[in-house]
Amino acid sequence: MTDPATPLYLVRLSSELTTKARRTRRRFQETLGRNLRDALGCLGGEWTFQNKWDRFLIESDHPGAAARIAGVFGISSVSRVEARVPPDMDRIVEVGHELFRERVGSHRTFAVRARRVGRHPFSSRDVCVRLGAALNPYAQVDLDDPEITVHVEVRDEEAFLFTGRVAGAGGLPLGVEGKAVALMSGGFDSPVAAWLVLRRGVSLDYVFCNLAGDAYERMVASITKVLADEFSYGDRPRLHVVDFAAVVDDLRAKSEPRYWQVVLKRQMYRAAAAVATELSAEAIVTGEAIGQVSSQTLGNLRAIDAAATLPVFRPLLGFDKSWIIERAEEIGTAALSARVHEHCAILPDKPVTHTSCERVAAQETRIDFSLLAKAVAERRVLDLRGLSSTDLVEPYLFIDQVPAGAVLLDCRSPHQFRAWHYPGAELKAPHDVAERMKELSKERTYVLYCEYGVQAAHVAGVMQRVGYEAYSFRGGAPRLRDWAERQRAKAEPVPAG
Repeated sequence: MTDPATPLYLVRLSSELTTKARRTRRRFQETLGRNLRDALGCLGGEWTFQNKWDRFLIESDHPGAAARIAGVFGISSVSRVEARVPPDMDRIVEVGHELFRERVGSHRTFAVRARRVGRHPFSSRDVCVRLGAALNPYAQVDLDDPEITVHVEVRDEEAFLFTGRVAGAGGLPLGVEGKAVALMSGGFDSPVAAWLVLRRGVSLDYVFCNLAGDAYERMVASITKVLADEFSYGDRPRLHVVDFAAVVDDLRAKSEPRYWQVVLKRQMYRAAAAVATELSAEAIVTGEAIGQVSSQTLGNLRAIDAAATLPVFRPLLGFDKSWIIERAEEIGTAALSARVHEHCAILPDKPVTHTSCERVAAQETRIDFSLLAKAVAERRVLDLRGLSSTDLVEPYLFIDQVPAGAVLLDCRSPHQFRAWHYPGAELKAPHDVAERMKELSKERTYVLYCEYGVQAAHVAGVMQRVGYEAYSFRGGAPRLRDWAERQRAKAEPVPAG
């Protein structure tokens, strides 16, 4: 067979896996396989999975399969196989020549790279030389910096030919390094910190200490759901919502104003530690960075740490805010975080910038810690992956069809846009729509869509609040695509007879 009937993907493992001892690597790969099956199952369509030890072979008929596979932690890269043939040199050269000559000819330089596993009457270099010679009439060979590279992988009883490669998320498979809890506030920092720890194989539940009511909760849940839906395959993360209203009122009444922020953070650490203990989690993750705000000076961080009964991980400790925002844009949380007004700061005019454990402890002598215990015990727990879009945003934001004359705004990544987009849609990153909204005419109707509908609904809500007629397509891009295909089928004439 030269052209796989169902798209076939060659999946390479992160170097972090391949360098492990055999027993550890086997365990990690079993976890990675489970996570990939979960990711493919959520994507839908027909698929198969094979573990070939140093490669996975995945067949999937879904157009978004490559991007979904590449986004699973533990994957180095993904290539769609364009031909699979018997491991015969003449056949490899014949098919490679037929398949790639026009593409090679459209470039000035090319190279052939070959990799061989198993026993065969030829070497990897033989493949490069023979296929390279067959393609040489169409472009010049450049082994250092080719414009296009033809790849051949010969594996026992098959050879795979391809050119493309999608970079993977890297890191370690989610779940191989135990469990922690992450404190979430809704800003740029905490989602990025959580993502970095997820990438190192740590499963997370999330603790949100709510200071401002239901609207704030919905925004934080929307942001955390992005992490759950996009980066938590193989896991079922939850958001633990702890009502901090009584806790804040108590500390404001019983401690000096300049210590409020530090005492508040210590209470949040205690809440996170209490939840973590119930879950048998082993650490707390936060988005703090040295010197970013008054509570995050080195002295204050030390004073806050003393309240935690578990290790506190701060993966953003040494990064600038600009770097953090760039990462938030990459992982898809920036647009939501940009519109969240964080309520962690209950700051007086002159907050303490460097204190000690002893001085803060003295401020807490009159605090009623039973209020914190009660808040933790009565917390609400949300199954993030089980939440639907309508659980997170108001129903009037959604629409089930595209009105005539509407402007479609695609709020997904450029890769997803290239894979499929609504005819005539404009690619607009969510933060671009929010920041450049004044450039849009209020005389038009706008329909926004993203992969799951959450980010698009948020931006549509912002647009509505300032006078635009804007909607999010219910169910996101998959449902929009189904609707578009049904409309096209209705418009096509029925063949006679």
